[in-house]
This record gives sequence, C-alpha cells and structure tokens, in this order.
Amino acid sequence: MSAAPRVEYQTEPSNYRHWKLRFDGPVATLAADFDENAGLRPGYKLKLNSYDLGVDIELNDAVNRIRFEHPEVRTVVVTSLKDKVFCSGANIFMLGVSSHAWKVNFCKFTNETRNGLEDSSQYSGLKFLAAVNGACAGGGYELALSCDEIILVDDRASAVSLPEVPLLGVLPGTGGLTRVTDKRHVRHDLADIFCTTTEGVRGQKAKDWRLVDDIAKPGVFAQTVAKRAQELAAQSDRPAGAAGVALTPLQRTLEADALRYGHVTVEIDRQRRTAVLTVKGPAGAQPQTIEAIVAAGAQWWPLQMARELDDAILQMRTNETEIGTWLLKTKGDAAAVLAMDATLLAHAKHWFVRETVGFLRRTLSRLDVSSRSLFALIETDSCFAGTLLEVALACDRSYHLALPDDAARAPKITVAETNFGLYPMATGQSRLGRRFYDEQPALEAVRARAGQPLDADAAFALGLVTSNPDDIDWDDEVRIAVEERVAMSPDALTGMEANLRFNGKETMSTRIFGRLTAWQNWIFQRPNAVGEKGALKVYGKGDRAAFDWNRV
Repeated sequence: MSAAPRVEYQTEPSNYRHWKLRFDGPVATLAADFDENAGLRPGYKLKLNSYDLGVDIELNDAVNRIRFEHPEVRTVVVTSLKDKVFCSGANIFMLGVSSHAWKVNFCKFTNETRNGLEDSSQYSGLKFLAAVNGACAGGGYELALSCDEIILVDDRASAVSLPEVPLLGVLPGTGGLTRVTDKRHVRHDLADIFCTTTEGVRGQKAKDWRLVDDIAKPGVFAQTVAKRAQELAAQSDRPAGAAGVALTPLQRTLEADALRYGHVTVEIDRQRRTAVLTVKGPAGAQPQTIEAIVAAGAQWWPLQMARELDDAILQMRTNETEIGTWLLKTKGDAAAVLAMDATLLAHAKHWFVRETVGFLRRTLSRLDVSSRSLFALIETDSCFAGTLLEVALACDRSYHLALPDDAARAPKITVAETNFGLYPMATGQSRLGRRFYDEQPALEAVRARAGQPLDADAAFALGLVTSNPDDIDWDDEVRIAVEERVAMSPDALTGMEANLRFNGKETMSTRIFGRLTAWQNWIFQRPNAVGEKGALKVYGKGDRAAFDWNRV
C-alpha cells in the first residue's frame, strides 16, 4: 500500500470544510468558503479560495447530493463567500510540493467533476450559474466555464483570467483552454491574448470577448443573479414536489490487499501488480414500480453498485498507483441484469431513474479514462449482460472462456438495448459504436443478436471479444497476456491506451482529456515548470523563472 495517507473520497455535508450549501425552492446556492488551514496534505494553505483535491472531493459530493437528495432544485448558483475573491484556482504551493502523478490525477478528478456539471445540464435538466463576485483565476475560472452561464460583478476590479502560461509555465489543467474555444467560442486571437496575460479581463470587455455572459454592477448583482437563476430553472423539467433520496454512507471494508463493498470487490496481487475487480449482479427480488424503486433509495442495486464501483475506481487510481493492470469480472445472473435494464428503460423519464442512469454513465466514463490496463475476463459465473457488458466493452481486451463440451456451463454475454446509447462515452458514441467505428454492417449484425446469450465462439465471430480460448488454453493464455502487459512501460501504456480507447470522433470532452494527457502531462515534467528554477517552483519566492529557450 502507498506510504502516503490514503485519500478518502466519501464525505457528507456536516464534514465539509470548504463549501456551504443553501436551498431556496428550485435554486441551490453552492458557496466557496475554503478553509485555508484544511488542505488535504501538509505544506500549503488554501488562501484566497485556492483549492486542492479535498475541495473537489467536497464539490463532487455536494453536486451528487443536489442531484439525488434535492430533486426540486433546477438551478445551482456557484458563488463565493470570500470578500472580492471568487476562486483563485488550484493552490500553487500544493502543485509545487506534489509529485507528478499526484498533479495529473488531481487534474483528472477535477476534470471529471467539472464535466459532471455539464453532464447534468445536458441529461438531467440541472442548470449551473456561476455568480463571479470577485477575482476569478485559473481553475476558478475553469469552474465557472463548466457552468451553463457566467455573470461577472462589474466593480472595476474583479476579472476572469487563465494565467497559468505566463505565471506558472503550465497549462490550465481542467479544460480551460478547451472551454474558452469550444464552448464559449472566444475568438482565437483574443483567446491568445487572454491566456498570456496575468491580469485577466474585466467588465464590458469580458462580455464582449464572450468570456462571460453578462455583467452587473455591485448594487444589482444579487438581483441579476437571482433573476437569471429563476429563468434557467424555468427551462428544467426536474420535479418540484418530489421527495429526495438520501445518499447514505457506503458500507466498505478496507483490508491490506482488498476493498470489499456490497456489490463490488477489489482484490490486489502486489507481486503481480494486478487487481481483480469483480462486480456482482442483482440478487433476489428487485423493485419494479417507481414507488418501490424510490423506497429502495440508495440501496437500489444500480445506484448502490454504481456508487461502489465509482469509489473503488477512485480508491485504486489515487491510493494504488503501482497496480497498473485491472482484471474486470462480473458474477451473478445475466437474466437479473437484463431485467434490471428493462426496469431502467421502462422508467427512464422518472427523475430518480434518470439520475441513477447518469451516475452509471459518469462512472463508466471514469473507467474509460483511468490510466490503467483493463482486461475483462468472462468466466463461468459471469453476468456480462446489458449494463454490465459495458464494463467489458470499456476494457482494452476481453477474454471469453469457451467450453465446447459443456454448453450449459459455457459463459455467455448478452447485448441489450442499453448497449446502443444509454451510456455514451466522452466521444458521444456508445461503446459498441466506438468498437466498430460506427460502421453499420457490424452494428446491425450485433443488433440482430441482441437479447441472445452468446457463447465465446459466437461473441468472437461478432467481434465482441478479443479472444476465445478453451478451458485447456485459458489459464496459460490469460496468464501470459497479463504478465506481458505488466512488464511494459506504464508511461507508454498510458499514452497508448488513451489513444486507442478514444478512436472515434473528437468532442470537447475528449479534447479536454487528450490535452491533459498529451500536453499537461508532458509540461508538468519539464524543467521550465518544475526544475530548480522552474516557474512552478519559484512562484512566491521573489525569484524569476529560468527557462531553457529551446523549443521542443
């Protein structure tokens, strides 16, 4: 286990140190009031509403609680309780003392949290309004950019800025450059000026350049924000009178080499540098009606499983960085998984089911962008069907055991309607669409067999699995494949996997993750940023950065 203290992703509002939540009918206010003495690690203070991973863990939790516990909320106003400061971005001293891996994983989780706001706006009707009531820099502006709209106080002092390039020698790490162009359509030359100045842009110019949607004088700022929040709320179909579903704490057992939840288990083999991640399908009678589903609440199988899988992925990504290969398995009754899928589709328009599907969608996306080798192992007790087939489709490879002499025991996979678009990737494609490059003959062949259990040979013939070894060859083929993978360079594998997993069309989300992987990852290691005289290292010390002027 890592020598550093374990990072815990579970929290709840009474433990928040950085965010204040307030509810007023259809509008929730999420106010930044970061405790400068409550950094996740020692060595820095979170002054001026600067943030670290701990701040974003709370933000992720707060948004999930709004999604599930407050269905009446239609607009979330993101603002600050600090005087003249909205958010000054990622804490620079934290970045200066952090390892490369910590910085990149921090940026990735922050990206996922920001993307989650846009996901809820697109799929769930939950709108976000950034009320920028003070200085808004770097990651603070990136948080605002992830909202549907931005209103900036016009007080002649408050500005929005992305100063990372001139100030720190790095890039805006949570999608700033991408959202400025792809989302806000800021003109290229204006964006160039904006991203190479430290003072930022304020007032009418910020609006004219499309950096914000509106400005308001201090005397009418609150009124302007409240009016626009109500207007955004009127566009949403989230229910006004529904009772929320409490996100009760996950029940989890931590062992030296294992994580055990109700429906998810992770078992670590440190010598082989692998982890077996097993997802259990639904067992026993499952609720069918909306009333019974809501009564089940956070214990409803798809939601509980999604929350457990999400936490397991985050735990492994942050706390087990040397475990580079994950072997994904399922266990249970495929028919029960397909029945659950039918329930999800039958009640897809109900707010709670919709939010549950959203949690599943974002969790599967988190699996897609994890910098780990992912192999699916389809064995005799597997239930890779419908929603759980997505786990195998997310993997780099899948091995399906063939039992030619025992048709009854031979493991099967089953494609369902949920595999054709309910859980789109960052590309906007289904994982089947990504797999077959959206080529219609291949997809139509798969759709023709939807609902039919497919053994290893049938799945292999359709291109749904990588290999179909029989029981004689299974152990050796899987063992050799895993051993070869584990022996390869983790850096090269991270780059290769990120390229191969996102082979489809580009979107804003894929560009955000692509730039993080290819550019920020590289820049964070360069002496110009993190060398003894690098910009990130000398910040705040009164020294000038010493750059190597060679272009690479």
